[in-house]
Amino acid sequence: MRVVIQRVNHASVRVDGQTVGAIQKGYLVFLGTTQGDTEEMAERYVQKLAKLRIFPDAQGKTNCSIQDVQGEVLVVSQFTLYADCKKGNRPSFVKAGDPVRAKELYDCFLEKCRQRFGSVQSGVFGAEMKVELENDGPFTILWDSSEW
Repeated sequence: MRVVIQRVNHASVRVDGQTVGAIQKGYLVFLGTTQGDTEEMAERYVQKLAKLRIFPDAQGKTNCSIQDVQGEVLVVSQFTLYADCKKGNRPSFVKAGDPVRAKELYDCFLEKCRQRFGSVQSGVFGAEMKVELENDGPFTILWDSSEW
């Protein structure tokens, strides 16, 4: 499982010209899955996401969690996080998770986020999406379960 977290001032996702998810200050989370990923991994990521302290405190230090700043969460599925560009110039996606299992894990991740954070916005799994954001910092973090 790979997760890219971007601290944003605002973000939104559109499908077929319609906004399907939008947030103000918070996290834009891109989620990609691979073979062998589990619901337990999704739970671990959500727990870590809740405790992650990348928002500034009154002194400007990154000491605040998303809950400390009453931030919002937008989750977007992104199988291209498993692009392999080692050979040639066209990415291979053979390491990306099976679409059926990937959707189950995406839905699981969303449910665990909603249990933890309340209202969570999302994209549409498998859809062609347009994502707009204003990255705050910029502050971007990559988590890869193979490194945990």
